[in-house]
Amino acid sequence: MWTLQDAKNRFSAVVEAALAGQPQEVSRRGKPAVVVLSVEEYRRMLAGEVQGRESFAQHLMGFPGPEIPRTKVQPRDVEF
Repeated sequence: MWTLQDAKNRFSAVVEAALAGQPQEVSRRGKPAVVVLSVEEYRRMLAGEVQGRESFAQHLMGFPGPEIPRTKVQPRDVEF
């Protein structure tokens, strides 16, 4: 994992490693921040994500949800 300062100073090395098929992680203030990867890898990941995704409506329609029994309530008589 590269620190942000090291990645800035050696950006060419970060890019070369990513192009060689090795995604490069960069941290900022000691915490993981970003990953640099090749365009091919990014597009492969994106295509797989979009391909397996269902629409939001399909997602909602697939929700099993509880079966709610309807009560048999008769309306009351109202005089006007």
